[in-house]
Parts: sequence; structure tokens; C-alpha cells
Amino acid sequence: MENSSQNLKTLDIILNGLMRRYTERVPDVKTIMDAMVTSGMITTSNDIENDHIAFRTMGLPHLGVKSFEKIFLHYGYKKRDHYYFEGKKLDAWWYSPPRETDPRIFVSELRVGDLSEESQRIIRSYTDEVKTDPADSLNLDNGEEVDHFLHKPLWRTPTVAEYQTLLKESEYAAWVIYNRYYLNHFTISVHNLPEGYNTVADFNQFLEGIGIKLNTSGGKVKTSPDGGLIQSATVAEMINASFADGETLRISGSYVEFAERKILPEFQDLHKDQITRKHRRDGFEAANADKIFESTYTTQTSK
Repeated sequence: MENSSQNLKTLDIILNGLMRRYTERVPDVKTIMDAMVTSGMITTSNDIENDHIAFRTMGLPHLGVKSFEKIFLHYGYKKRDHYYFEGKKLDAWWYSPPRETDPRIFVSELRVGDLSEESQRIIRSYTDEVKTDPADSLNLDNGEEVDHFLHKPLWRTPTVAEYQTLLKESEYAAWVIYNRYYLNHFTISVHNLPEGYNTVADFNQFLEGIGIKLNTSGGKVKTSPDGGLIQSATVAEMINASFADGETLRISGSYVEFAERKILPEFQDLHKDQITRKHRRDGFEAANADKIFESTYTTQTSK
């Protein structure tokens, strides 16, 4: 679809709504941004380049990537590479944005049919409440309506017992059954930051210096085989979640990711003032992402 300026204004409403609610829910975001300002790294949080945002979905009729992507394709995002995570029973795709200032989008979906019968039964008892594709009834030209949709429950609140049963087999399934489309993470691009902070290794040092806990799965620094994409992530914040029947449980919410994209070999001779997003390593790396998913897993949050 042709990007009209109206479409892009609507996209801004949605992206701002996602970030506002995510920031309220993940205290690490404000802690990190305030420390970046205090250190003189940035002047305001608007100086941060958002590399990508990520969502988790259930691969089921009326849901999953096929439904979810309709929203962002409408605003000019383009579907790119597919990734398969065998151990976690996930598929994922990334989407390139209409403007260089917009974040890439990474959407994963659980291969529900690959889970045990018990887990499938639990998941479907909730998701069967969704009788038609909810994206089809959205007015995609109304940013507030889409923003509200991305933060509203699609099925009833789960019970603690069923959440915990899912957690044993698939921590991803448990996360989605409670959090639905809630923004899973946003990503700070570190390569554009001042010297001393512009690598993931340096930025991790800064983060640990302000008391931020990092995901250690596969090491604190996760590097693609080509060396072009380097990532790290915080451990998800624990939230006091209200379940069915008035029960509460502390569960993992969302987290923050950090990305360093190296300049592609053919652009190494460009002056740094000429470097834009298109000159750097694009896309994602399955091996890195596989470990970053674990930011919400109990192996990380219980440390």
C-alpha cells in the first residue's frame, strides 16, 4: 500500500501508544533512559534510535502472524525473512519499516500444534473464544483504536494453575496466554551513541554499573556468525499479575534489548557522518534471537 502522510501519522499514534504503556510497565526503561541523559550520552529520550520492537503470538486460526501482520503491513511495513526456532517451537518474521526513523518489527508465533495435547487443550480453551480474525474488524485508519486493541485482552484471564502447567512445557506459551499482544521489548541502537558507549560490550558495562541485570543465556553478548549484529538484553521485569478467581502471581513481563549493527564491508570507506541505517547490517540472527527469547524465562528471572 502507498504510504500516505495520513497513514504515517496513524502509525506514529500507534508506536507512541505502545512505547508509553511499555515504559509505564517496565521500570528499567526509565532507569536506563534517565541514566543515559545524566551521563551526557543523550539529551532526551527522543535521541534514542529504536532498532526494533517485538511481539509474540499464538499460531492458531484467527490469530498468529497472519492476523497480526495485517496491522503493520497497512502502514507500509514489508515482510522480510522467516526464522524457525525448533527447540522453542516458534516461527518468526521481521518487517522493514516505511521510514528509516521507524523501528523494524519482529513477530513470532508459537507452533501450538507441536505442543503436548494437554498444553494444546489449555491454550485452545482460551483462544477458541476468538471466533473471527480480530484484525479484520479494526479500523486501521484510527490510531487510537489500533493502540487500544494492542493492549486489550483477546480471551479471558487465565487461571494460575493453567498458567503454571503451560510454563512447565513452554514458557513462551505461558507468557502469551497472560500478556497477549503486549509489547515484548523495544531495542536501543547503541552504534549511534557517543564513543565509549557505542558497542554492546561498552554499553553492557554502563548498564551493569547502574544495577541493570542482563540476560546471560549464550553469554551477555550475543554475536551473529558474520559478526555484523551484536545484541544483549535485560532480564524481564517481574510483575504482580492478577489471574482468574482473584489469584495473584509474580510473573515475567517485558524487557529491553540493545543492538549494535556493524557497517557493511562495502561501505567501510564512508565518513561516519554519511552512515545511515541502510549502510549497516540489516535483518536478524536466529541464534541471537533464540537466546534473547529467554529474557522472560525463569532460568533468567529467578537468578
